[in-house]
Amino acid sequence: MLRSRPRKPVRKQPRRYHHGDLPRAMLQEAVQTIQTHGTEALTLRGVGERLGVSRTALYRHFADKQALLAAVATEGFRSLRVALFEAWDTGGRGREGFDAMGIAYVRFAVAHPAHYRVMFGGVVRPADGSQEAGDLGTDAFQVLVDAIVEQQQRGLVRGDDPRQLALYIWSVVHGVAMLALDGMLPPPTQADALVKFANERLRTGIAP
Repeated sequence: MLRSRPRKPVRKQPRRYHHGDLPRAMLQEAVQTIQTHGTEALTLRGVGERLGVSRTALYRHFADKQALLAAVATEGFRSLRVALFEAWDTGGRGREGFDAMGIAYVRFAVAHPAHYRVMFGGVVRPADGSQEAGDLGTDAFQVLVDAIVEQQQRGLVRGDDPRQLALYIWSVVHGVAMLALDGMLPPPTQADALVKFANERLRTGIAP
């Protein structure tokens, strides 16, 4: 009887990078790592190994881990700004549009947890060369401020400092988003229900 040879263990091959947009590939790999293991586990060396590219190639695009994290935050803030403005605009730029912004904010956080934690987790600092991320974060916040000002002009919102009102609203909706990300609101519909309830209470608080 022929005896079968023992099978050699199969080694997991890295996701080889062949051509195309290396910065984009690095960004996607970073997001995947953060989502699975957290920001602490992210290293340029690890990204390079998984993509199968040299460290020299990596450093042509990102000087260090902080620069890569800044790129993640930049992408996140750009997408969040678009999501907020579209919710406001398609919702009619009134009460319904304002409420839709809150829902869009929480849904963005749930759909992009790695981006969101980098954006608001204190791991990206201006000293790390993340000026673009900071500017886009300001732009995303400004969408909320502009929506408040427009509603104030229409007599729908009280005449307090619009930036202070925006900070108040953001802190409430951000809290809902973090509860959802931390698994405290397991069903997706529960997060939607809570942000809708928060919208109603916020609306009462900022009414003229």
